[in-house]
Amino acid sequence: MTNLQELVQEINRFEAIISEWDESQRCVAVGLKRAIEALHKAALTSLIKSLKQESMSALRHAVADEVVYAVLLYHELVKPPKPPLAQRIQTALEEVRPGLKSHNGDVELVAIKPPDTVEVRLIGTCSSCPASTLTLSQGVEQAIKNHCPEITKVFAVNNNPTVNNANSGLISPFSSKITSTWIKVATIDQVPEFSVLAVQLAGNSLILYRQGVTLTCYRNACTHLGSPLEEGKVENGVITCPSHGFQYKLETGECLTAPNISLQSYPVQIKEDKVFVKM
Repeated sequence: MTNLQELVQEINRFEAIISEWDESQRCVAVGLKRAIEALHKAALTSLIKSLKQESMSALRHAVADEVVYAVLLYHELVKPPKPPLAQRIQTALEEVRPGLKSHNGDVELVAIKPPDTVEVRLIGTCSSCPASTLTLSQGVEQAIKNHCPEITKVFAVNNNPTVNNANSGLISPFSSKITSTWIKVATIDQVPEFSVLAVQLAGNSLILYRQGVTLTCYRNACTHLGSPLEEGKVENGVITCPSHGFQYKLETGECLTAPNISLQSYPVQIKEDKVFVKM
C-alpha cells in the first residue's frame, strides 16, 4: 500500500476493531500505540535535525511528499498551512460581528496593505458612537491580530454615518413604537443584595441591581461590544464586564472605563414585594 488514502483506511479499520474490545484490552492497545508513536517522533526529530544541518533542499523535497508531510504533521513536527491572509481577517471579523450587530453596528474589510496594515470600516451605530475608538482597539483590532500575527496596524477609514446619535441603538435598542407599560419581572427577595439578577423581558435581557430597597435596571449588554454583564464581578457597587473589563456604576449606569457612555436604564417600581420595570 503506497496510497495515503488506503493507509488511512487501514488504520481506521484497526481502530474500529479495537473500539469493540473491553476497556483493559483497549488500554493495552492504546499504550502500545503511544509508545510506538513516541519512538517514531524521536527518530523523525533526529532525522530532521540532521537534514537541516546537511541539506535544507533535501528536507524541503522530503516534506513535499504527501505521506511524509502527513506523518510529520501528525507528530507536530511541521506547522499546518495557514489559510490566506484575507480569509483569516474575515474569520476575525466574523468573531466580533455578533457583538457589533447587537448594537445595530457592523464592520467590513476595506483594504489589506502589505506587509502589516489592514483598513476596516465601522458601520451603523459603531461608526459614530462614543466608544467607537475602544470598539476598534479592543474588539476588532485585537481579533485581527489574534488570527493574523503579521498584522500590526489596524485603522478605521473615514465614515459617513447615517445614524442619528441622539437615536443611536447604543442608547435605545428597543423600538420607540412600543407602548410603554409596567411589567412584573421579579420579587425583591429574588434580587440578591449588592449583586445582579438577569431577567428576560419581551425577548430582551435585563439586569436588576439591589442596594437595600433601592433597585436599578439596565440592559444586560456592555456598551463596548454588547457582551452580557450578568456574570461580571460586582464590587462596591461597580460591575466589571467579564469579556473586556469595562466597568459600570450600578447606581447610575455610568461607564467608568470610557466617558460619555452609559448602560441603557429602565424605570423600576416596587409594589409590596413585587418589582416592576417600565418597557
